[in-house]
Amino acid sequence: MKKNYVNVVASLGLVQLALLNIAAHAQEKNRALDTVVVTATRSPKKLSETGRVVTIISAEQISRSQGKSLPELLNTVPGIIFSGANNAPGISSDVYVNGASTGNTLILVDGFPVNNASSIDGSYDLNAFPLDQIDHIEILKGSGSTLYGSDAVAGVINIITKHAQKQGLKASVQLSGGSYNTFKESAGVTGTLKNTGIAVNLSNTDSRGFPAATDTIGKGNFRNDDFHQRSASVNVNQRVTDKFSLNGNLQTTYNKGHLPYGAFIDDKNYTYNNTFLFAGIGAKMALKKGDLKFNLSQNNVWNNYNDLPNNANFNTPYHEKIKGRITNAEAIFNYGLNKYLDITSGADFKYSGTDEIGTDTLPSKNNNITSVYTSIFFKSDMFHLELGGRYNYHSKYGNNWTYTINPSVLLAGQFKLFAAVATAFKAPTLYQLSSLYGNGSLKPETTTSYEAGFDWNIISNALSFNTLFYKRDTKDVIYFKNLPDYPFGIYENGAFEHDKGFESTLTLKLGQVSASVYAAYVTGSQTDASGVRTDGLIRRPKNTYGANINYQVLKELAFGLNYKYTGGRADTKFAPVTYVPTPVTLKQYSLVDGHIQYQATNRLQLFGDLNNILNAKYTDWLGYNTRGINFTAGLKYQIN
Repeated sequence: MKKNYVNVVASLGLVQLALLNIAAHAQEKNRALDTVVVTATRSPKKLSETGRVVTIISAEQISRSQGKSLPELLNTVPGIIFSGANNAPGISSDVYVNGASTGNTLILVDGFPVNNASSIDGSYDLNAFPLDQIDHIEILKGSGSTLYGSDAVAGVINIITKHAQKQGLKASVQLSGGSYNTFKESAGVTGTLKNTGIAVNLSNTDSRGFPAATDTIGKGNFRNDDFHQRSASVNVNQRVTDKFSLNGNLQTTYNKGHLPYGAFIDDKNYTYNNTFLFAGIGAKMALKKGDLKFNLSQNNVWNNYNDLPNNANFNTPYHEKIKGRITNAEAIFNYGLNKYLDITSGADFKYSGTDEIGTDTLPSKNNNITSVYTSIFFKSDMFHLELGGRYNYHSKYGNNWTYTINPSVLLAGQFKLFAAVATAFKAPTLYQLSSLYGNGSLKPETTTSYEAGFDWNIISNALSFNTLFYKRDTKDVIYFKNLPDYPFGIYENGAFEHDKGFESTLTLKLGQVSASVYAAYVTGSQTDASGVRTDGLIRRPKNTYGANINYQVLKELAFGLNYKYTGGRADTKFAPVTYVPTPVTLKQYSLVDGHIQYQATNRLQLFGDLNNILNAKYTDWLGYNTRGINFTAGLKYQIN
């Protein structure tokens, strides 16, 4: 595998050298590094001023992906593995950023954190967020714990919803249908009326689906696990004065359908319904050289599971209601101290609570964490530096400090070289502490991350290349330990987890053609509480690579192709009755997806997606089916 690592890096390096002479003649202003992002530093800064890798999924890219779910779209981003994204609709998926375990990536909606206090790892199910409600996405890869807190160990995904753009209101509707009897309808209204901006989006999805569990007997009588989703979002911005504004958003989603009993096991009576409710309100006061922001958000999730007696569950009925609630409050201060120094400072409070009523009733549980942080940003024409620190006080674990040191150098206005050392603190979730498998003696995980890389705009606004190398060392890593007797498992602290890897992306934009190729590698090992070392990361492939190309054939017509290779990865198989685990290696696979888009009139757009064109047979999760060749076709109509 080391040989593959060297070959990929060497090949991408040769591409750079071959293009060096072309770059020497490029005199055009560098637009790519002038792109302004917010997620990397919690304040608007050009990419040239940040020592991080930030990936932007633009509104144009989202428009070309209407046949995908949000996890499917994010699964095409280098360095991100969305395991389970192509499972049956309604089956949850796990996000791994640069190899870090799920729950170590913070999800934001318009800058507000969203979490699920009732889930195993605290992560938010992005299947609950319809793609048609999103304007663009900013992805920060690398530790963001100093500025964002304990959930941002490996990165931050900031989902920017559709906002009002111009005076007056515009409405649109979108209709689509496709494989597995899947149909989707959505409608939206956006615009500005004097000092008030508003965006309202509604969507409805119904899918008959396919059997989620793999039928090893081959009788073919597993039921189709259907999926139904109703979603609505409202986003409001109010300019009170020239220096003071308010913003608020509300997003709610209701999902329901059928589930299998588990891996390889069908269950015709197992149903669920989940409700996600997120609400946030913010205020912004403009200062002479900065701003002051206040944000308050509430994130509630209701999960209801019901399984009537049947052979699959050994005629044991199962009914459970779980409510998770998280309250976040924060104040953020950004200010330019002088020509060379900026400061970002803030304080936040997070309360998490759960209630569970059902077969395995648990008492209500809750905890909270209070934090204050400050980052100083030094900037000059060539050298930039972030120095930051965060103090955390957790209601169960007490005091903790984390820090970030992040220097970067900009050469010739087009080559950015950066490095970072950062620490992170992540407390166990309420599920890991208090569920049937919980362990109240768990310690928090502490992580030290090392990152280095470069961002090279070889030909401005045409050709760019970036690479990120990373290494993470985690102490007291939390893992699930299997037991021979009921309840057959418990969460424990292992000694260490060591991860390392890299990702590289080459991007080209030439006339009507835009294309990119990428490669990523990650490996890791974990030492459990007994000192036993295990190599490999569950459901995370060592090697991934891919390419995509989009071609604007005519002013009205465009098409694109996306290819991704996913290498072999580890999973676990459990023996019947005894639940003894056996490690399994899942085979590598390749997926090819296509997209076509036609602007029939000024108001009418037609689109189509053909996914898994080669009808690859593969497994993401052992015991669960994935989608074969499938299609989506639809239209979008701008009413005014």
